[in-house]
Parts: sequence; C-alpha cells; structure tokens
Amino acid sequence: MTAPGIKVLVVDDEPPIRRLLRAGLTTQDYVVHEAGSVEEALDAIAKDAPDVMLLDLGLPGRNGMDFLAELRDKGSNFPILILSSRTDETGIVQALELGADDYITKPFGMKEVIARLRVAIRHRLQQQGERPIFQVGALKVDLVRRTVTVHDQDVRLSPREYEILRVLVQHAGKVLTHRFIIHEVWGGPVDAQNLRVHIRQLRQKLESDPEQPALIHTETGVGYRLQAPD
Repeated sequence: MTAPGIKVLVVDDEPPIRRLLRAGLTTQDYVVHEAGSVEEALDAIAKDAPDVMLLDLGLPGRNGMDFLAELRDKGSNFPILILSSRTDETGIVQALELGADDYITKPFGMKEVIARLRVAIRHRLQQQGERPIFQVGALKVDLVRRTVTVHDQDVRLSPREYEILRVLVQHAGKVLTHRFIIHEVWGGPVDAQNLRVHIRQLRQKLESDPEQPALIHTETGVGYRLQAPD
C-alpha cells in the first residue's frame, strides 16, 4: 500500500478511463478525485489542491497542453503525469518542457500508472528534502563531496560527466529532455550529439553492461531517465 491519503486528481473526459483509474488507485489507498474538463479541474484544485495529477491532453473546450502551461505559470508544483494516446515525440517533448513530470501513453496498465505515480511523488519529496546521498543499485553519488562509486569503487568522471550525472540524480525517475539537460549543464545551445557522447561515456563507467543500460535509460527522441531508487 502507499502512504494513505495521497490525493490524485484524474482529469480525463472519458468516464471509462476515470472509472478504471479510480478502481485501481483506491486499492492502493489513494484518494481519487475526478474532472472531465479543464473547468472542472480548476474547481477541484480550488477546493482541495491535489498531491498529484493525471492529465489527459485531449480535453474538450480547452487544450490540455495549454492547461498544463497555465498551471505551471501560476506556480502549481504538484507532479503532473500526462495521459495521452499521442505517441509523437514532439508532443511528448513539449509536455515535458512545459512542466509535466512524466507521460503515460494509452492504453496503459494500472501497474505502470501506480509505479509512475510513486516515482513522481518520491521525486518531488526528494526535491523538497534534497538528500545529499543518492544510491540506486551499485551506484552511489555523494552530492556534497561530489564523489561517485560503483560497488564501493571510486569512479573518476570528467567535470562535464559529473554535471550531467548530478542533473540526472536530482531528477531521478523523471524523463529529462535533451534540451533541459543541455541547458542545465552547458547553459546554452549545444549539439545533442555532444550530450549523447557524454552519456555513452557515463554508461561505460557506471553500467555493468553499457550496451544494455540498467541505470541511464534512453527515451527515444525525447531524452534520458535515471533509474529511481526502490
């Protein structure tokens, strides 16, 4: 079970989808609220702000992407996971860059939704608590001492490699677009191929099998995701 009382707002205009999510999430002790439109979602947020939102992009009346941008512009900082039948990389990248924490394509399974929710909530809590030690599998990163070990053996990283890893660690479990990582690490426009080269070098140093990475996952055409701790 999850921590009881976590409030999930499901914003989707399809009643069967809302019923499916309500049935699956309530078994995990989530408190589920529903909205079938942007207007209903705004009313629900005004009455009781959610801890996390599942947002469909294909809403009637108002575009879900515009609603996402509006929420972030107004300072809403709860995790927002996109539910969408769209699988085009441009739409996914746009949603992430507007402030979505993750995306789930339809049709989906409840196990995937619950796993993604847990990661998004854990990530937001980690950001608020900013833990100095990060560990997943054999990888351990000390953000204070700026040290990296794998199986308790020190790993030497270049300054650029470390900065990329630091950004991935701070957002572990979340998909980060190429543009976001480049902005955070280089501070300006850089060819995405440069980032790919550094990711390849990181995998050579951190992964037990760089050709089948278990830590730094590629989201094709979108960016990268660092495996979150269990």
